[in-house]
Amino acid sequence: MRRPMDRKIAVIGGGGVRTPLLIFGVNEAAELLGCREMVLFDPDEKRLRIMAELGRTIVAREEGELRVREATSIEDAVEGADFVLNSVRVGGIATRAADELAAIKHGYPGQETTGPAGAAMALRTVPVALEHARLVKRLSPSGWIVNFTNPAGLITQAIMSHTGARVVGICDTPTELFHRIAHALGAKPHEVLCDYAGLNHLGWVRRIRLRGEDVTDRVLNDDAVLGQLYSAPLFDFDMIRALRLIPTEYLFFYYSRRRALENQRRQGSSRGAEVERLNKALIETLASRLASGDWDGAIGAYVAYLNRRSGSYMKLEAAGGSALDEVPYDGEPFRVASGYHRIALDVMTALTGARPADIVVNTRNAGAVPDLPADDVVETSCRISNNSITPLPIDPLPDAVLGLVQSIKAYERASIEAACGGSPLSARKAFLIHPAIGEWEPTEALLHDLFHPMCAHC
Repeated sequence: MRRPMDRKIAVIGGGGVRTPLLIFGVNEAAELLGCREMVLFDPDEKRLRIMAELGRTIVAREEGELRVREATSIEDAVEGADFVLNSVRVGGIATRAADELAAIKHGYPGQETTGPAGAAMALRTVPVALEHARLVKRLSPSGWIVNFTNPAGLITQAIMSHTGARVVGICDTPTELFHRIAHALGAKPHEVLCDYAGLNHLGWVRRIRLRGEDVTDRVLNDDAVLGQLYSAPLFDFDMIRALRLIPTEYLFFYYSRRRALENQRRQGSSRGAEVERLNKALIETLASRLASGDWDGAIGAYVAYLNRRSGSYMKLEAAGGSALDEVPYDGEPFRVASGYHRIALDVMTALTGARPADIVVNTRNAGAVPDLPADDVVETSCRISNNSITPLPIDPLPDAVLGLVQSIKAYERASIEAACGGSPLSARKAFLIHPAIGEWEPTEALLHDLFHPMCAHC
């Protein structure tokens, strides 16, 4: 990597709604990261321009010196970059919404990273992610791809298996759960150590230590504590106690599939469909306020959007609530202790050697999880420092989750194979292997409707 204050950070998918959060975080940590420039690329030039301008407005408000510019091409963005934050959605939020609604039509919960909608997202995204990774490898051979693109574990697996690019997959789900556990225990995050293992959107906390004391049983037996661990009432506490594992929120789509589907059908919508409407309103508001020079109004609208989106998270699936209702949530999304931008900053500052840390990321197993092959990408705690990521060895996975984890890894391999030029039958095989689908007969109709969205409601 280059000398301090000469590093470049690129964002592929810079028109995404979370880009201003990333800009805020990088600006805040610019000296620690040694970064003076962020370069954003997105094929949607209107959204790119809006998010870049909002980012520059935020930097100015913070009296920062970070330069934020729109790239003239993807090559311009990634060439010479030390970090390439990859956060793309092939087809945009409208395709996510269509995928989720098609899944619901066929009797499966609609969720962007799990089940049929997640499988469709993987098939669309793998070829694009590999193209981007090969470009980064050619133009920035020593740069790191920090992969946000969902399904994050599967995409990281594809990049690691099919390109020589340096890559790490990140997700804020585990760290968000750790912070919620600490808050429920009345402790500071650094006072709580969680033993965590699994895959992206398929992980569990197995043991909790508070200031060195094992408090796992205390947490498992306290309904008041368990009730604070999720943004919505997802899991029956007796189920958690039976497993003796605390699942991350996306396990809801495996452990409570019928409930999730019933709530989506009752609401007549999905999270993706509602976020599509929220995003459209946000873009229109930002465009108007930025054009008129109403900088404070633009930032205020963005904060309100983030709070509304965060405050409604998982409400539809768990209880039939709606992100389109008024949500009583008033937070400061820029300076939260966890979240999308915080995990990215923690990983990047650790990789530069400025602030080494143990962080849960998606990386090559290398024997850390004894039940899975060394080349599998897993989500587990890793020691990160000076361009190295070393997964920390853990105990074997419990029988209660081992089969599910192995089934999802088999599905991921099959999905990557299908996305890399396989036949329609190979795509159907990937759907069949997925434990949230698990039947052959529906796969043909599912694939038809997922990839021909105009027919999904016929």
